[in-house]
Amino acid sequence: MSAVLEAPYDTLVSRLAALLEGERDTIANLSNASALLMDALEGLNWAGFYLLREGVLVLGPFQGKPACIRIPLGRGVCGTAAERKETIVVPDVHQFPGHIACDGASRSEIVVPLHRSDGSLAGVLDVDSPHLDRFSHADRVGLEACARLIEAACDWRI
Repeated sequence: MSAVLEAPYDTLVSRLAALLEGERDTIANLSNASALLMDALEGLNWAGFYLLREGVLVLGPFQGKPACIRIPLGRGVCGTAAERKETIVVPDVHQFPGHIACDGASRSEIVVPLHRSDGSLAGVLDVDSPHLDRFSHADRVGLEACARLIEAACDWRI
């Protein structure tokens, strides 16, 4: 990780690396990662994963209220980030064209694509907040660092 991580991500990345160390089970790793994100970061109402299955994002392990189960590529923030294969930070989800409101309390969102070792899309890390403009550049850098650890730790054959 070449970027300098700011608090709380300097500690969070270390804690995540320790949680993932020696474990290859994707579901176990994603479950612990979502729980850690909810515990470590302030101002969140949802943190979890959508996994690419037969061309559609399907709900994976998460923390928060019940969520949308399937999201087509190109739809909403998750589907758009997956289709573009790039991180998307949305300061106000109500201003994002085609936003899918799984939890009406969500006001801002960041979605980070996850890749397999061959570079193909495995899914996305999705983090929501009930606060407008919750996610900064430091959040982007920190969550992308978390995503790289998760990518390396999971076998993705689930």
